[in-house]
Amino acid sequence: MIRLLGIDPGSRRTGIGIIDVDTYGHYSFVHCEVLNLLIDTDNFPERLGKLCDGIDAVISEFKPQQVAIETVFMDKSAMSALKLGHARGAAIATVVRRHLPLSEYAPRVIKQSLVGKGAADKDQVQHMVKLLLNLQGERLQADASDALAVALTHAHMSATAMRAGVPVTALRRR
Repeated sequence: MIRLLGIDPGSRRTGIGIIDVDTYGHYSFVHCEVLNLLIDTDNFPERLGKLCDGIDAVISEFKPQQVAIETVFMDKSAMSALKLGHARGAAIATVVRRHLPLSEYAPRVIKQSLVGKGAADKDQVQHMVKLLLNLQGERLQADASDALAVALTHAHMSATAMRAGVPVTALRRR
């Protein structure tokens, strides 16, 4: 059994999703949450500190063996992309400090992995997350669902890479 942590980074809210994957490739839901970084502060450096503390607490509590994170999506303003990059960097630094292996996936790869097309919308991704993790009737916040999608993508890519005898990085497309 391998425990995977998926992170959907954000400067206001960061999604956290944790799944277990057995040797047969079966998934089971463990935990998901959204770190709301705006509570009690609007100071950007303090929000990054809260992000690090939140991820560190999740790692301590759930003890994942691998971590996957979404890369920056460049559709917003330059300032939004810059803030997202800072949040992503804070999350990556926290994971690396804990000596956990980290993989990165572009939003298009995540959508293609789960839905079959890289231009899928959030509702389609959330539907597939619920289906794959057997979460009938569960109401998932969008950021938490996205983080679970990142973890599921890593599980798919890792299994495919193992069967092909290649590193997972060889399967990633930009």
